[in-house]
Amino acid sequence: MQYTLKRLMDVKPELGKELKQKCYAINGCCSAVHQELGAFLNEYMYQDALQILLDEQQIPYTREYYFNVMFHGQQIQHKHYVDFLINDEIIVECKAVEKICAEHRQQLWNYMRLTKKPIGILCNFAPPIDQIEHYYLDVADGTMYLF
Repeated sequence: MQYTLKRLMDVKPELGKELKQKCYAINGCCSAVHQELGAFLNEYMYQDALQILLDEQQIPYTREYYFNVMFHGQQIQHKHYVDFLINDEIIVECKAVEKICAEHRQQLWNYMRLTKKPIGILCNFAPPIDQIEHYYLDVADGTMYLF
């Protein structure tokens, strides 16, 4: 599915501020994991460390949140999962790659669309400086916003 990507602060600045606030503690956890562990480790190490910080911060989450996909009224047998579902509305996908690319973004966007979860965070821990991208999906019109 092709998404129209817009900057949320240009269109809905109040919503952008609200979403940034919702993601603030999660961003802090991701940055702390990256700062303490450093770059170029296995993705699962970063996920395990992020889980520890989420627990310490008492942020409610589900790790490896499983969801099913329907096709022509039937459930596809293969289960899909996102790395973390936080507060039942924020999907966090962790990567440990040289740089975030279109394929990683599309994966997150598809997860957001299929789960109907409006907020997505894509966090890449591998580079020396962590990369964190935030997205909001307006499910009513299919517009994807960067915030």
